Amino acid sequence: MTLDQLPYHRTAVVAEVDWAELTEPEQRRLRNLGLDEGVEVEALHGGPFGRDPIAVRIGRMTLAMRRVHARVIHVAEAEQQALAAE
Repeated sequence: MTLDQLPYHRTAVVAEVDWAELTEPEQRRLRNLGLDEGVEVEALHGGPFGRDPIAVRIGRMTLAMRRVHARVIHVAEAEQQALAAE
């Protein structure tokens, strides 16, 4: 599933980011904010109109992210990660 599909208030781990779908400045911004494979994220809520942007927690930081950017971030829910590790 992608980050824009993650149910609100669920924790997930970034499994893969399709960096090729982002421009160089977008890639740099997301990496500078700490977004990369293996990072824990949580979708908090959507914007008031059209649900864009979405609020995302990365570690202790909360940021607004457009859904078009969240669609290139593939995540696995924390519960699924724990089952896969067993």
